[in-house]
Amino acid sequence: MKNYVVICLLSFMVSGCVTTPEPSMEHVVDYALNRAVEQYKHMYAVMDSIPEMLPRSVDKNGGLETSDSYFWTSGFYPGTLWYLYEYTGDEQLKEMASRMSDRVEIQKYNKDNHDVGFMINCSFGNKYRLLGDTSCIDIITTTARSLSTRYRSAVGCTRSWSHPGTLHWQFPVIIDNMMNLELLCRATEFSGDKSFYNMAISHADKTMANHFRPDYSCYHVVNYDTISGNALQKCTWQGYADESVWSRGQSWALYGYTMMYRETKQPRYLEQARHIARFLINHPKMPQDKIPYWDFDDPGVPNVLRDASAAAIMASALLELSGYVDKATGQDYIAVAETQLKTLASDEYLAKPGENANFILKHSVGFLPQNSEVDVPLTYADYYFVEALMRYRAMCLKE
Repeated sequence: MKNYVVICLLSFMVSGCVTTPEPSMEHVVDYALNRAVEQYKHMYAVMDSIPEMLPRSVDKNGGLETSDSYFWTSGFYPGTLWYLYEYTGDEQLKEMASRMSDRVEIQKYNKDNHDVGFMINCSFGNKYRLLGDTSCIDIITTTARSLSTRYRSAVGCTRSWSHPGTLHWQFPVIIDNMMNLELLCRATEFSGDKSFYNMAISHADKTMANHFRPDYSCYHVVNYDTISGNALQKCTWQGYADESVWSRGQSWALYGYTMMYRETKQPRYLEQARHIARFLINHPKMPQDKIPYWDFDDPGVPNVLRDASAAAIMASALLELSGYVDKATGQDYIAVAETQLKTLASDEYLAKPGENANFILKHSVGFLPQNSEVDVPLTYADYYFVEALMRYRAMCLKE
């Protein structure tokens, strides 16, 4: 009798602990992508009535904040629309993506901004990838010529900001600038002009030599002497402190060297990407849900803001990098990316339909030291989240 009671009690305890099965990754991916389609179609209805502008974030009252095409994030909204067209095959999304890309085209002549790679490659690069529209070739090549005017051979890099900054920088180069090298590589592919490719190689090598600490964490800004090309100063602008690890910058680095390996097949870039991935994944302050704190060295950790954009960029990079390494390591990368995508697709980060000014993700951190775009949606968080979802779908959910 006693044994029967014990068995009944155990059965009751077990049945009381039964939880709803965790949704499959296929469900997570489709759920998030469908929400993204819904949100961005709503956003298009708003943007269509605001000529020449692009979405950027939200203002202090939670309303939509826009920018003109000269702002560095202008290419992300049209780029995300292209990914959503790829997902759905919806001709309406194709038209939306094309119209929003047209608003950015003027930036092909911009010689005053290193982020023309973000602006044009995310928009017209994706348009060419999906449609093979040959008009994109001239746009991308023209943009590369504009970007190449920011290259100085004595330094071996393209210059980031044109303004000197409060620290009187001579030639600042930020880790984010690794992301714009893809445009240079694409322009060589289109034009046959190897100078673009050579600039990208030089910039990646110089950044690898000067931006990284021995543990493969990276500085945000390196200031170079314009004559000798020597690094004069290593510091931060958007992170907590000069020697801290600003998480989005670390994600830019991971993505940038993964991309450069894809474009060049140079083993040193693959090794660099692997070292950066190891540093990030094994960081003692990386939260269990894999959404990084805005800066790992903020003394307030764990009671500080997370950065969804850093997680989205990292997830997309890890998924690509997983295809360039041995199977066991690749599975480790995929597992981390899966955790990040599940977390970002949860109610904590994924906006409800019609909310969040129609952005997809919540809780990104733009520039905390200047209290700019703090704990808000950002178009680049949306872009890399959708890109990561599409990469996961293509790599891991093949029929």
